[in-house]
Amino acid sequence: MSEQSTMTAEQFRSMAAAIEGQVGRVIVGQKGLVRQTLITLLAGGNALLEGVPGLGKTMLVRTMAQAVDCAFSRIQFTPDLMPADIVGTNLIVEDEQGRRQFQFEAGPVFANLVLADEINRATPKTQSAMLEAMQEHSVTVAKVTRHLPEPFFVLATQNPLEMEGTYPLPEAQLDRFFFKIDVPFPTADELVEIANRTTGAAVPEASPAADGPAIVAMQALARGVPIADHVTVYVARLLKATHPTDPAAPDVVRRYVRYGASPRGMQAMILAGKIMALLDGRYNVAFDDVRQAATPALRHRLILSFEGQAEGITTDTVIAEVLKQIVPE
Repeated sequence: MSEQSTMTAEQFRSMAAAIEGQVGRVIVGQKGLVRQTLITLLAGGNALLEGVPGLGKTMLVRTMAQAVDCAFSRIQFTPDLMPADIVGTNLIVEDEQGRRQFQFEAGPVFANLVLADEINRATPKTQSAMLEAMQEHSVTVAKVTRHLPEPFFVLATQNPLEMEGTYPLPEAQLDRFFFKIDVPFPTADELVEIANRTTGAAVPEASPAADGPAIVAMQALARGVPIADHVTVYVARLLKATHPTDPAAPDVVRRYVRYGASPRGMQAMILAGKIMALLDGRYNVAFDDVRQAATPALRHRLILSFEGQAEGITTDTVIAEVLKQIVPE
């Protein structure tokens, strides 16, 4: 019997708590950030972490890789990075008989957990090299499609777009991120603890709390969590209300939103709701689960109008108004 079929909800919760505990040995505070990153991993999705430099985004991803004991790869995105530097390329090699042939040299994307560090510092051409990998878990080089190892996650970090030397991510690529997670600045107490942990002789490290097959089993269990039809209908109503042409759209959406969220936003809310239910010891999805998932699942999928950008409206503000006006029936 496979591990997928034998994992129980209690084992899921225990293993998730162990992963969070190991990450917490290195990352100070940021419980919401760690939880949302873990939910993304367990959903088989990709996460985009945004925050100013120095908040520990890269450290979080590296620590998560240690905690889940998966093959880890880091890609430092720079303006001169090329697509072949990510996915790999065919090289001409010579065998023992002196015959020349093409041999595929795999790029750093061939790993379980890929850290795309400062992804918005690369040009759009290079950013687009991640599209197939993030969605289909495969790459195509010279008309040959190669599948990436499972589980496969892309955890990307970016600095705020107004910072110098950055390129906005294309909408098609943003839509492939399961969650966009804002990294908050630490509190005063957390800053003190960060100083204590990082300026001493011994620097804490995370130990493995799970492995690749266990993560795949957790993903399978999460997808099997039932969701009632009326909860699914509510998620669909939330999604449609982000579109300015929808009759139920709040005034803030009609005024400040140019395009609403895609169906991937609905999928993200439902999958995240299932994982939140399991983490809470339940085997059914509640309205509160999908409402908690709405902001990280939708904030990068809304495109504001020029008026919204000019007035400094944020997508978080729009989503909060949608959640306020669209209530369960």
